[in-house]
Amino acid sequence: QVTLVESGGGLVQAGGSLRLSCSASRRTVSSYAMGWFRQAPGKEREFVAGHSRSGGSTWYADSVKGRFTISRDNAQNTVYLQMNSLKPEDTAVYYCAADNLSTTLRTSPNYWGQGTQVTVSS
Repeated sequence: QVTLVESGGGLVQAGGSLRLSCSASRRTVSSYAMGWFRQAPGKEREFVAGHSRSGGSTWYADSVKGRFTISRDNAQNTVYLQMNSLKPEDTAVYYCAADNLSTTLRTSPNYWGQGTQVTVSS
């Protein structure tokens, strides 16, 4: 059983930064492909960023490239999402996700966290 717990969300002004954390159970971070999704009000959940099981490959949605960075700490079993230059359109509930396969991670991951709210004010 994989358990994912997000933290670090909050209210920030446009142009500001936040770092989200995803604490995973057991050795999830080094054993699974990990990523972040978000869902804004009235919109479908969308992929934001992810990394492969090895950590050698990362992927980003075009809307966040150059502003968001995904990273991980295997020793802490934690995945991070550093978000810079935040925009009001980044406002959403952000979810941590995990899957055995990188391809499935980006479309329909097996494991989800409960989500953390990020609100960017203009």
